[in-house]
Amino acid sequence: MDLRKLKTLIDLVAESGIAELEVTEENDKVRIVNKVQTVAVAAPVAAPVVAAAPAPVAAAPAPAAAPAPAAEEAKVEGTPVTSPMVGTFYRAPSPGAAPFVNVGDKVTAGQTLCIIEAMKLLNEIEAETSGTVKEICVENGQPVEFGQTLFIIG
Repeated sequence: MDLRKLKTLIDLVAESGIAELEVTEENDKVRIVNKVQTVAVAAPVAAPVVAAAPAPVAAAPAPAAAPAPAAEEAKVEGTPVTSPMVGTFYRAPSPGAAPFVNVGDKVTAGQTLCIIEAMKLLNEIEAETSGTVKEICVENGQPVEFGQTLFIIG
């Protein structure tokens, strides 16, 4: 594969917002991972999640809402795994297969957590840190937005 094709592929990944692209051409195989977006997404997501927690407390009676926010705050303290793109969230590699992870599972950095389908491409979303899956914030087959929290790992 020549350098012009590589440059074109790198530009495509940077401009399109996809997290990863893998191309195989005869004996050549190239995998381009866009790590910059994953890091940039993590910071803006933390504020809305924290800001969203107090709203239910104000709207609901204090005795009924007291246990729920305490549990949410504990989950929010974990590391959020956010969507690096707009697409469709899938918990398993194929329909009928076991999910990649469940709540309570121990995960290691680099382990696949889910797949997001965007523009007919299946993008594996990997854990950036090791820990335990505290919460799965999205339902299987649900559309997700750029920066939306998918998992909480603590």
